[in-house]
Amino acid sequence: MTGDMLTIGQVADAAGLKTSAIRFYEARGLLPRPVRVGGQRRYAQETLQRLAFLDVAKRAGFSLDEARLLFEAADRGDPADERLRELAEQKLPDVEALIERAQEMKRWLNAASDCGCATLEACGLFATNTLASSCDPGR
Repeated sequence: MTGDMLTIGQVADAAGLKTSAIRFYEARGLLPRPVRVGGQRRYAQETLQRLAFLDVAKRAGFSLDEARLLFEAADRGDPADERLRELAEQKLPDVEALIERAQEMKRWLNAASDCGCATLEACGLFATNTLASSCDPGR
């Protein structure tokens, strides 16, 4: 290893990723191009922090393209809050819709767990194109 530089294998091990993921993130512009020593990639220690930020962004629901936009703004020296706030405000309606969909699914599954219908045709849960939240076995 050269100084504080890390090999791709060391970066992958430290981040809990495969080397192919490191190369993928590099190709997508999420990681800076590494220096080459003897034809091998060498990454700065800061790469580990960038990968940790990427992990948080992905868990928060940001796409790789959205994470790249955050990184590009930071790399330009722009304050993080403006871009982060903008992306969060764009993402929140999608998350709210996802939560509503999950709650609707839960209501339907709770009703289905109590279903006593002999056939799907007789079951109120399958009466419409939407997820009904009640079962009417007497139908």
